[in-house]
Amino acid sequence: MARKFLYVFAALIALVIAGALAYRLYGVEILRMALVPSEAFRAQPRVDAQRYEARAMWIARPDIAGNPALWTPAGYTPATAPRAAVFFIHPTSYIGRDHWNAALDDAETNARAAIFLRGQASAFNAAGEIWAPRYRQATFGAFLTSVADANRALDLAYGDVAAAFAAFVAQVDPKRPIILAGHSQGALHLTRLLREQIAGKPIARRIVAAYVVGWPVSEAHDLAALGLPQCTRPDQARCLLSWESFAEPADPRQITDIYDATTGFDGAPRKGSDMVCTNPLTGTADAAAPASANQGTLYPSADLSSATIAAGTVPARCGPRGFLLIGTPPDLGSYVLPGNNYHVYDYSLFWANVRADAQRRLAAFGASR
Repeated sequence: MARKFLYVFAALIALVIAGALAYRLYGVEILRMALVPSEAFRAQPRVDAQRYEARAMWIARPDIAGNPALWTPAGYTPATAPRAAVFFIHPTSYIGRDHWNAALDDAETNARAAIFLRGQASAFNAAGEIWAPRYRQATFGAFLTSVADANRALDLAYGDVAAAFAAFVAQVDPKRPIILAGHSQGALHLTRLLREQIAGKPIARRIVAAYVVGWPVSEAHDLAALGLPQCTRPDQARCLLSWESFAEPADPRQITDIYDATTGFDGAPRKGSDMVCTNPLTGTADAAAPASANQGTLYPSADLSSATIAAGTVPARCGPRGFLLIGTPPDLGSYVLPGNNYHVYDYSLFWANVRADAQRRLAAFGASR
């Protein structure tokens, strides 16, 4: 399984390198030309929650043996009797421009999604059974344009996520605590799920924590609407964590330029507001920690034949505007986005710490009940 994981990871690396090179040479416009669909958005019927009763609609769930979220590096194993249920929304794995949304049976897209689960969702398999739905995600190009079709594509994708969550809630023991997690596009959908399906509702009492990673959350204009405070203590339950990783010197303008032009969930402009920054090494807000606090970063081997955990190699500190700064670019290879953006590695940089964090918050949640 590890070998297959790393082969797919190698393909992802090639995509990131190609995108970064094109950006440096030609700028955002050529990326738009290459990745934004030329066709008009095609409306599709909503997916009913009952469809998610079928195993085929999930990349991972407890009754799918050997699913990718069960992967662990050497020295780690999934829990044999996990206490929580984890709802994980994977990031964008569809990069085609033929359509605005991925097909549920697209083999290439699903293979990329599986690799994301191995490198990201696996961090939670010591705390809970992981449920990760297939969904008609918006293509990568939807994030490179402001045309209305991009929002329609994201809305369609969210509809699938909401249906999957409803099926998840219906199938999980109502006494079982819930951990929510996502990355990038998955984290964007998680913010909407929190606002529309969880905040202020009885199910909110079951939420251990929400990991909204790789997507900006404004402290002043978004957080209140999500129904959870940001995590300020490492042993705090019922709170939200978020970070976006950059090595230094960091140039996050591609994020701040867009972020500052948007409106928060409270209806006010986000311009100039700080983003929630949780330091995953400490489990606290707006903190700094040395590399010695890093319990393990997920690294592929040089020949991509295995994956290992290396402790004590990557520091982290919350910097200006709420970006998570990791110091000198770590030796993960040339697989970063422009501006020293380690977006692809938001979870794997701190894999072992995230794993411990989820277990610690779950224990705190149990004690509080």
